[in-house]
Amino acid sequence: MKNFTTLHSSEPTFTVSELNRQIQQLLEASLPWILVEGEISNLARPSSGHWYFSLKDDRAQIRCAMFKGKNMAVKFKPKDGDMVRLRARVTFYGARGDCQLMVEGMEAAGEGALQAAFERLKNQLQAEGLFEQSHKKPLPSRPERVAIITSSKGAAVKDMVIAFKRRFPLTELTILPTLVQGNGAAVNIRQQLERADVSGHFDAIIVGRGGGSLEDLWSFNDEALARAIFKAKTPVVSAVGHEVDFTIADFVADVRAATPTAAAELLSPDIRNLEQKITHFEHLFTRRFEQTLQQHQQRLDFLIRRIRHPKERIEQQQQRLTQSKQRLQSALQSQLKQRQVTQQHVSQRLMYAAPIKKIQSHQERIEALQQRMRLALEQNLHRKQDRFANVVAKLNLVSPLDILSRGYAIASKGKHVVRSVEDVQTGDAIKVRVADGTIDCEAK
Repeated sequence: MKNFTTLHSSEPTFTVSELNRQIQQLLEASLPWILVEGEISNLARPSSGHWYFSLKDDRAQIRCAMFKGKNMAVKFKPKDGDMVRLRARVTFYGARGDCQLMVEGMEAAGEGALQAAFERLKNQLQAEGLFEQSHKKPLPSRPERVAIITSSKGAAVKDMVIAFKRRFPLTELTILPTLVQGNGAAVNIRQQLERADVSGHFDAIIVGRGGGSLEDLWSFNDEALARAIFKAKTPVVSAVGHEVDFTIADFVADVRAATPTAAAELLSPDIRNLEQKITHFEHLFTRRFEQTLQQHQQRLDFLIRRIRHPKERIEQQQQRLTQSKQRLQSALQSQLKQRQVTQQHVSQRLMYAAPIKKIQSHQERIEALQQRMRLALEQNLHRKQDRFANVVAKLNLVSPLDILSRGYAIASKGKHVVRSVEDVQTGDAIKVRVADGTIDCEAK
C-alpha cells in the first residue's frame, strides 16, 4: 500500500500565475540593475530593429532582449561569439515562466578599462590646456593642398577622395598611408603627421579613419599623437569614426569632423556654390554697369540741354536790362506822382492853416524842394542810364556780332563751323558770315 504526504488546508495555495507574479516581484526587487559579461549566441535582428540573443558562459545561458531605441547607441555591430558587457535588469515573463534580461547598454568586454584610461588622459590634457579654443587654428577658406593621413585600403579614404572630387576637384590631395589600429598604429600616425607638418607644403591635414569599437579607435587616444597634433603648425582636422565616436585626437585637433566625408566637405568649397556666386556677381556687375551708364547718359543729356549759344545769352541779358529799365522808369514816375500828391495835400493844408506870408514862404520852399527833387531824379536817372550803358558795352564786348564788326568772320560748311583747314576739302561750299551779311564761297 502506497504512502501519500498529507496536504494540510492551512498552508497557502498559489495558482501558477500567482506564483510567477511572486517570482517576478522578488527578482525585479532584488536585482533592479546589473552588469553582466558573457558571450553572444543565437543573435537575431528582425525587421522591427530589436535584438534578441542569448548570453552564455561555459556553464549557463540566459535570454536577452535589446530594443531598437537602445541598440542604436551601440558603437559596434555585435555578432555571435563576441564577448560583451551588458547593463540590464532582470525580468520574468510570467506567461511562460521564463527569466530574461532587458538590455539598456552594451559594450565590448574590456572596454571598461579602456574607457577609464580614456577619461584619465582626457582630464590630464584638458587640465594642461590642450583643448582650449584659444589654441585652435582657423581652417583656410579654400585650401589648395590637403594631406590625408589614414589607411590607404579603408572606405574612409575613398569617401574623402570622392567628396573632394565632387565638391572641388582642383584641390591637390596627398594620401599618406598609415596603420589605423593595432600595434604601432599610433606611432605610424604621429610620424606621418609630423612629416606632413614639417614639409610646410600643405594648407591643412586630415587625420582619420572609419568607425569601430573603442578598442579599434584606440590608436587615436595616444598621448604622444595628441601632443603632436597640438604642436602642429598646419591646421589639423580630426575625422575619426562616426558622429557618436569621440577620441582624444578630436578634442586636441583644431576642428573635429563628425565623419571622414564631413572633413572633406569642411575643407572643400562646393564648386556649384562658387559657380552660382560667380554668376551672381556677373549679373550684379552687369546691372550696376548699366545703371552707371544710364546715370552718365542722363547727366550728359542734362548738360547738353544747358548749353546755349552766346547770342541767346546776350539776348536774354538785353531783355533783362530792358525789363530793369522799365521797372526803374515806372518806379520814378510812381515816386514823382506820390510827391506831387503830397505837395498838393501840403498846399491845401497851408492855404487853410497859414497866412499869406507863410503860404508864400512855404510855396518858395516847395518850389526849392521840387527843384531839388527834379535834380535828384535827373541825377538818379543819369546814373541808371550810365550803368545801363556800361552793361550794354560789356555785353557787346562778348557779343559775336561785335566781334564780326571788327573784321572777323565765321566760316561754316553745312551746319558745322569750320575750325581747321582739315575740315574743308577742295570744292566744298562754304558760307562766311560777316557783320552785315553772309558770303557764299567755294574752297579752291
